[in-house]
Amino acid sequence: MKPIRKKWELPPEPDESVFRNLASLPKPIVRALYHRGISDADAARIFFASDAIPLADPFLFADMSKAVERILRAVRSGEPIVVYGDYDTDGVTATAMLVDFLGSIDADVSAYIPSRFEEGYGLNRPALEGLAAQGAKVVVTVDCGARSVEEAAFARDTRLDLIITDHHAPGAEEPPAYAFLNPKRSGCIYPEKNLAGVGVAFRLVQALIQRMGETERMPSERYLDLVALGTVADIVPLTGENRVLVQGGLNALNDPEHFPLRPGLRRLLEVAGLTRGKINAQAIGFVLGPRLNASGRLDTADTSLNLLLARDPAEADTLALRLESQNRERQSLTRSTVLAARNLNAQAADWDPDSPPFFIMVGKEGFHAGIIGLAASKLMEEYYRPVAVVTIEGDKARGSVRSVPGFHITEALDSCRDLLDRYGGHAAAAGFSLAASRLPELRERLAGLAGEALRGRSLRPVLPVDSEVRISDLTWDLHGWITRLEPCGQGNPAPVFFTRGAHIRAKRCVGKDSSHLKLTLSDGRANIDAIAFGFGHLEKSLSETVDVAFSLEENDYYGKQMQMRVIDMQGDIGVR
Repeated sequence: MKPIRKKWELPPEPDESVFRNLASLPKPIVRALYHRGISDADAARIFFASDAIPLADPFLFADMSKAVERILRAVRSGEPIVVYGDYDTDGVTATAMLVDFLGSIDADVSAYIPSRFEEGYGLNRPALEGLAAQGAKVVVTVDCGARSVEEAAFARDTRLDLIITDHHAPGAEEPPAYAFLNPKRSGCIYPEKNLAGVGVAFRLVQALIQRMGETERMPSERYLDLVALGTVADIVPLTGENRVLVQGGLNALNDPEHFPLRPGLRRLLEVAGLTRGKINAQAIGFVLGPRLNASGRLDTADTSLNLLLARDPAEADTLALRLESQNRERQSLTRSTVLAARNLNAQAADWDPDSPPFFIMVGKEGFHAGIIGLAASKLMEEYYRPVAVVTIEGDKARGSVRSVPGFHITEALDSCRDLLDRYGGHAAAAGFSLAASRLPELRERLAGLAGEALRGRSLRPVLPVDSEVRISDLTWDLHGWITRLEPCGQGNPAPVFFTRGAHIRAKRCVGKDSSHLKLTLSDGRANIDAIAFGFGHLEKSLSETVDVAFSLEENDYYGKQMQMRVIDMQGDIGVR
């Protein structure tokens, strides 16, 4: 199947009054702000000063007082506390933060992160049994537990005080934990509903400091680097409080004078080739996050957790190099898994983008359980259909699904719960496990549900573009305003511009496998270099002019210069 061409969608043009209200800004920036709900000078001022906006009172969380009092009682009495985390970057950063903080107030604290391969995601009863047998009195979850009803009941019956901190949507029945901190739970009036797991854990830390009366001696800002890492990596909306937290974390990561880095994080930056002062949300999402995720995908998350907690530079060096090696292995495994899954999906070879089938499921023995989610994500982007990639181990199967707008995959799995052993996730991503013999029925039912949800929709990816520009419009002043829109990511995407009929002055393939394309483009008045990752196959077929959708970035590889980062070429331009 050929990759599906994107449709470039121009949102509505702002009224002239909006341009008057924001007359000091370049018009492409006015359009970008307008498309993000900002149309006057006051709203723009707040947006650009987001790191100075105060967060809501953490005690607005339901059960926050109860959680704080129980943790402080355990600290005073020396009761063992276990932080029970998750193996992704969100969970690992939250675990490291809570372990570090509780240790700093002399708690008897340790960490437990389950194995992706032996235990799977979230709370499990054998782990709780083991922790109770080892003497734990309080277990604080981070980034998991929202749907662990049976496990919470077991903890209660075992006299293990379970404090759940999570951001995933609870099911119809909430877990009967000692305390349940989740902005999405019923009756919680905390205003920010889109915090990452590390964001919820950070509010718990702030509430503990506040209750202890130690806000000056123990500033919570020292954890904003971890909050930024976990929040960006978990792809939650970078709006509201998340924008405040991530901006604060980026300020810390980029300020060597006032913010000393943890030894492990400092070494990770060096190994990854990142420089303080130039770290943005994209660096977290595409460079640091994947490295911190790598250990939990291939083995256990201990390497990443220990790296973030390391105090000895020699230990940090060893762990950072191990993560770098694991990340390279992850990349290789992802490429081979995607290729194998694509070959298994022969039925999709001649799809019409606007015709069924509406759902893909591929599986085989030997797929790496830690990689199937990455493979599903890449295939979903390629085919623009919900995709499940499944690994089969004897009579058991484990799958990971990535979906498209219009098909809430976790709600679909809710409808198939009678077939599943375990499942959970979000609207766009989920995981599940079941007996391998039930895979055909699960495939059939999910395909039917996807058909009901997606039939009649144009199943083509839409690329929202903010403004049409000329190459000669791409000035350093415009670039400066673009950087002020950071942090960019989910919910606040980096501005996407497009230009029509750019003349190709030069083109060549680059990269180890010649899969990328380096271009020099011109509008007759100005030239600019462009990098098009993954477009190397178009080198010989491109005509002399090309329509380009792109983001604007700085490239300092050969000295400071602007370049286009090509997102798409020759797309269909929607009518405004």
